[in-house]
Amino acid sequence: MDKIKAIDKAIHRYYRSHNVVSSDLIDAILYSVESGGKRIRPMILLDLLEGFGLELTAAHFDVAAALEMVHTGSLIHDDLPAMDNDDYRRGRLTNHKQFDEATAILAGDSLFLDATGLIARADLDVTIKLDLMQHLSHCSGTFGMVGGQMLDMKGEGKSLTLDQVQLIHANKTGTLLVFPFMAAGLIAKQTDAVIRQLEQAGRLIGQAFQVRDDILDVTADFETLGKTPNKDLTAGKSTYPALLGLDQSYAVLEDSLNQAIAIFQEMARKASFKPDAIVAMIERLRCHA
Repeated sequence: MDKIKAIDKAIHRYYRSHNVVSSDLIDAILYSVESGGKRIRPMILLDLLEGFGLELTAAHFDVAAALEMVHTGSLIHDDLPAMDNDDYRRGRLTNHKQFDEATAILAGDSLFLDATGLIARADLDVTIKLDLMQHLSHCSGTFGMVGGQMLDMKGEGKSLTLDQVQLIHANKTGTLLVFPFMAAGLIAKQTDAVIRQLEQAGRLIGQAFQVRDDILDVTADFETLGKTPNKDLTAGKSTYPALLGLDQSYAVLEDSLNQAIAIFQEMARKASFKPDAIVAMIERLRCHA
């Protein structure tokens, strides 16, 4: 099964299953959905569910798709002139450059709000759906991603401490990466202890993901990134390489990934979990000097 295609089909199903109010809005939404990307967050969810022995269903793909919708909406807004002001995302024109700023804002708004609607109609226990919606709201909103984005904007041009940078990224990037780990535990009906382990693994992956992104911003080219390199440097942002240097940043990345793998190896021994797929995903995040 091609999981990425199944995730994208779930998003398309959602937008094709209602009476269309504005085809222009849906065109803008699907433009960004279809712009590519590795679908790391929803793939984490699906790999974990299979690791717990579940056979993937349409409901699981609905939850995975909802997560990708929130992430895609955040990228549309992140690229706006008032935010990071970027012309390219995943090698294509950003939404506001392809269409216009107002359309991009509304497309992002739709993706944030529609994600809850997609989870609500998923064929899962009502209690699980309520938990998933509550956690997704918390991870993506004021007390997670959006709150972290606000801290990031306020920190531009300032000399931040490592603790301040970690707080920004634990929220701006980290919380939406924690969600698929917690969601998998909830859907697979794992114990509170296992869900806490999953949450810790998610936080480690979130930190690793941001450190890796910071490293690539100063070491990779446009073809590799699919977006403008050195954007953080130009914006005067405090990053892991700026604070720690590249060598120490690589060390933080490696340590975070190693700790996450250790959690899944322990779960394999104690919770009948098959770690191969998630460990392979974690290994792909390594970024050797």
